[in-house]
Amino acid sequence: MSDPSQIVTTAHPGLSAAEVAERVARGEVNDVPVRSSRSTKEIVRANVFTRFNAIIGVLFLIILAVGPLQDGLFGFVIIANTAIGIFQELRAKKTLDSLAVIGEAKPVVRRDGVPVPLPTGSIVLGDVIELGPGDKCVVDGEVAEADGLEIDESLLTGEADPVLKKPGDPVMSGSFVVAGGGAFTATKVGREAYAAQLAEEATRFTLVHSELRTGISTILKYVTWLMLPAALGLVVSQLVVQGHDWREAVRRMVAGIVPMVPEGLVLLTSVAFAIGVIRLGRKQCLVQELPAIEGLARVDVVCLDKTGTLTEGGMDVSELRVLAGAQETTEAQETAEFQESAEIQEPAEARESYVRQVLGALGESDPRPNASLQAIVDAYPDGKSGWRCAESLPFSSARKYSGASLHGPDGESGTWLLGAPDVLLPAGDPALTEVDGLNAQGLRVLLLARAARELDDPRVAEDVRPTALVVLEQRLRSDAAETLRYFAEQNVSAKVISGDNAVSVGAVAAKLALAGAEAPVDARKLPREREEMAAALDRGAVFGRVSPQQKRDMVGALQSRGHTVAMTGDGVNDVLALKDADIGVSMGSGSEATRAVAQIVLLNNSFATLPSVVAEGRRVIGNITRVATLFLTKTVYSVLLAVLVVCTRVSYPFLPRHLTLLSTLTIGVPAFFLALAPNKERARPHFVRRVMRYAIPSGLIAGAATFAAYLLARAHYADAGLGTDTLGAETSAATLTLFLISLWVLAIIARPYTWWRVALVAAMGAGFVVVLVVPWLQRFFALKLIGATMPWTAVAIAVAAGVALELTWRWVSRRFPA
Repeated sequence: MSDPSQIVTTAHPGLSAAEVAERVARGEVNDVPVRSSRSTKEIVRANVFTRFNAIIGVLFLIILAVGPLQDGLFGFVIIANTAIGIFQELRAKKTLDSLAVIGEAKPVVRRDGVPVPLPTGSIVLGDVIELGPGDKCVVDGEVAEADGLEIDESLLTGEADPVLKKPGDPVMSGSFVVAGGGAFTATKVGREAYAAQLAEEATRFTLVHSELRTGISTILKYVTWLMLPAALGLVVSQLVVQGHDWREAVRRMVAGIVPMVPEGLVLLTSVAFAIGVIRLGRKQCLVQELPAIEGLARVDVVCLDKTGTLTEGGMDVSELRVLAGAQETTEAQETAEFQESAEIQEPAEARESYVRQVLGALGESDPRPNASLQAIVDAYPDGKSGWRCAESLPFSSARKYSGASLHGPDGESGTWLLGAPDVLLPAGDPALTEVDGLNAQGLRVLLLARAARELDDPRVAEDVRPTALVVLEQRLRSDAAETLRYFAEQNVSAKVISGDNAVSVGAVAAKLALAGAEAPVDARKLPREREEMAAALDRGAVFGRVSPQQKRDMVGALQSRGHTVAMTGDGVNDVLALKDADIGVSMGSGSEATRAVAQIVLLNNSFATLPSVVAEGRRVIGNITRVATLFLTKTVYSVLLAVLVVCTRVSYPFLPRHLTLLSTLTIGVPAFFLALAPNKERARPHFVRRVMRYAIPSGLIAGAATFAAYLLARAHYADAGLGTDTLGAETSAATLTLFLISLWVLAIIARPYTWWRVALVAAMGAGFVVVLVVPWLQRFFALKLIGATMPWTAVAIAVAAGVALELTWRWVSRRFPA
C-alpha cells in the first residue's frame, strides 16, 4: 500500500497554505476545546466550596473566636483533606489530559492536494476531509466524493439504519462511517458544528452518576437535618441548664456537632477515584468517565467481540481453494491470451492464477480495506495484472460481503463478490460442507463468487457462482486465555459476540478454553422476543453471525434480566452495542466512533488490561464501603450522645479536641490506608443499606457504652472530692472508653488480617497511649486518667461493648445479608 502522505489528489485538492492562513486569521477554525478533565479552577472550587466545608468552616471560626486553638484542630484536618483531594485530582487531570492527547484520532485533511493527518483543532472552514470505515465526522460538512459511502447518524438522530451519502449530501458532526469511503468539505466548524457541545460534554471528567457517590450524598443530606436540632438542643442544655460560661457552652456544642459530619468520606471517595485513574493511566487505560471504574466493578456479564479482542487485528491467508467444477471461465476468458497461458500451465494452476488476479484486483478496489481484505492484499500484491475496477461495493457488517465490477486486461468484465459463504450461498450448497470443516478448525473462510447481476442490484448476492474459498488464519492474542480465566474466577460470564461464522468463532473460543465454546449459536436463529433472547443468551457463551443491531438487542436483553453488561469492541459494528451497554470498552486502535462512545479506552489495545480495570473498581468500591462504616459509626454515636446529653441535662462529655484525636486515630488515618488496600470482592448494589446495617448498631453500642462510662465516672469522681478537676477526669474516662470501642470497630473492619493491617491497628492504639503518657500531649488534649478504679472500669465497659459488637455483627451478617 502507498504512503497516504505521498498521494496527490487532484479532483478535490483541498485548501492551499495561503487559504488556510486566511481562515485562521478570520477565526474560522475548529477551536472547540475537547477536554478530558475538569479545569484547575473547577477542581479547586469543587473541593473547597462544599456544603460541609462551609459548616465545618463556620464552626472552626467560632472556635477561633472563643478559643483555645487546640479545640479547632478539626478545622486543620478539613484543610489537609481538601488539599489532598485537590492534589490528587490535579494529578488525575494531568494523567487524563496526556492520555487523551495520545488517544485522540487525527482526521486526514487534504492540504495542497496532499492528504495529511491533522488534530481536530487544526481543521478550518472549507477543508476537504477524507472518510473511511470507522471514521468519525468531526465537523459539519457537505459530501464532495462518495464511493459506497454509508454514514450512521444514530448517535444524533436515533435512527439505526445507515444513510447512503452522495455528493452534495449534508454530513453532521458526531456521525460516523460504517461502509465505503469518500471526502467532505467542512461547512461549519468550532462551536457552530451540530455536535460540538455534545462532544465536549461526552469527554468531560466526571465524578457524578455513581451509586457510591449518590449513596454518600443521601446519607449526608439526612445528617445535615439531624445537626440543626442537635445544635440547638446542645446550646440550650449547656448554656441554660448547666449554667456554663458561654464560651464553654459553645465549645461543648461544637464538640457535639463536628463528629456528626462524615466530612472525610466525600473527599476520601474522590481521592480513591482519582488514584484509581492515575493507576490505570500508567497502564495506558483512558477512563473517560470516572464512574466507569465503579461500573465495571459491578459487571457480571462481559460481551466480547472476537476480532481485535480475542484475536489480533491482523490476519494471514493460509490457503486458497479453487472449488471443483467452479465456472470461473467466461466467453471472454476463452481468448487466445488465456488459452496461451493455459498451454504453459496445468489447468488447475491456470485457474488458481486467474483467481489470484481477481482477488488482487478486489483488494486494490478498496482504498481502506478491512483486516480480511488487507490479508488478501498482502498475499496477492501483484495480482492486479492490468485489471481495472469500474465500480466497487465496500464491505458492510450488515450485509457481510463486498464486491466490485472488474474489467480484465483482455476485455472481459464481470461482477465479483467476496464475503461470508453462508450468506452468499443457499443452504445445502456442497461448498458449505467444506466451509464448516474449516470453520471447525478455527479458521475464517471467505467465498469468492461471480455474480450474475449488476453490482447496484439489491439482489446481487442471489444466484452467485462460487469460485474459490479464501482461508484466513487469525492471530490469537497471547493474553486472551488468561484474561478469560480471570473473569471465570471472578464469576463474570464472558459472551463472545461476533459477526463471523458461529462454528469458527466457537473454535477460536475453544482454543482459549472458554466454557460453553463447544456449543456455538448462530445468531440468525435467535428468537426476536426480548425475554426468549435473554434466556438463550444466558444458556450460550458463543454467538456468531450477529448483526450490529442484534448486538444492541442482545445487550438490552441481558440488561432486562438484571445483568450489568460490559461490551468490548473496536469496529464500527460495535458502536451501537457499546453505547447501550452499562460500560463500553474500546480498543485504542479501534475506530474513532467506538472511542467516542466508550467510557474506557484501552490505548495499548490489550484485552489483558481489563482485569486491572475491574480490580481497580473493586478496590475503590469495596474499600469505600468498608471505611464508610467507620465514618458513619462516628455519626451515629455522636447523634446518640447529643440526644442523651440533652435528655439527661448533663454536661457534654467532650471538647472538640478529644473527638478530633479519636477521629484521627480510629477513622482518618486508618481509613486512608484501608481505602488504598487491595480488594477483589465484586461490587454489590445497595450501598447505603449495606453500610448502615453495621454503622447503626455499632454507633448505638459505642454511644451507649460511652455514656454509661461517663455517668459512672460522674458518680465516682463526685465522691472523690476532686473539685474543679471532676469534669476533666470524667471526660478522660469517657474518651478512653470511646477510643477502645472505636478501635475495636476498626479491628473488625480491618479483617481479614494481614501483617500491615495488624500493624495499622496496633499503631493507632500506640498513638493514643503516647498521648496519655507524654505530659505536654496530656495538657494539649486535656486528658488525664485519675486513679485506677475508673480507668479499669472504662476498659471493662469497652470490652463488654466489644463483645456486643462481635455478636451484633455476626447477627447482622446472617439476618441482613448483602
